[in-house]
Amino acid sequence: MSEAKRLFFAIELPEATREEIVRWRAENFPQDAGRPVAAANLHLTLAFLGEVSAQKQQALETLAGRIRQPGFTLRLDDAGQWLRSRVAWLGCRQSPRGLIQLAEMLRAQASRSGCWQSPGPFHPHVTLLRDAGQAVAIPPPGFQWSFPVTEFVLYESHFAGGRLRYTPVNRWTLST
Repeated sequence: MSEAKRLFFAIELPEATREEIVRWRAENFPQDAGRPVAAANLHLTLAFLGEVSAQKQQALETLAGRIRQPGFTLRLDDAGQWLRSRVAWLGCRQSPRGLIQLAEMLRAQASRSGCWQSPGPFHPHVTLLRDAGQAVAIPPPGFQWSFPVTEFVLYESHFAGGRLRYTPVNRWTLST
């Protein structure tokens, strides 16, 4: 019997955007503010699935392949910190309707398939820092990254060599 995988659906940030965010983070947050998320791991989670069997994974991939939705533009122009979860994040002042619809469809499919889902509302964000135990000074407004979202990705999360890594498992293109 195959082992379950820890999976999630997400939007992958373009490499140039990830590099710009990492530079901006280094310039705007002190080194002791928290543990920076590796550039390769920067993403926006749509639906966390948890531990998923191969059979459930196949069913979820089939359902994801049936989604017909136009692409949209994602604008990261907000930042904040959640003290309880010790996370500093980037997000959207105004989330695009397409982002909310895509997340809702994926979360509903995951829930119907018996995958764990966060009981709270969807808060689209890119995690910048983990273990941010103290209140972090959030940079003032004026930053912004904007890019077209033309696909979504199923990732596997695994811990290897002392590091957390997110590996793309499958991709689906949004319609144009």
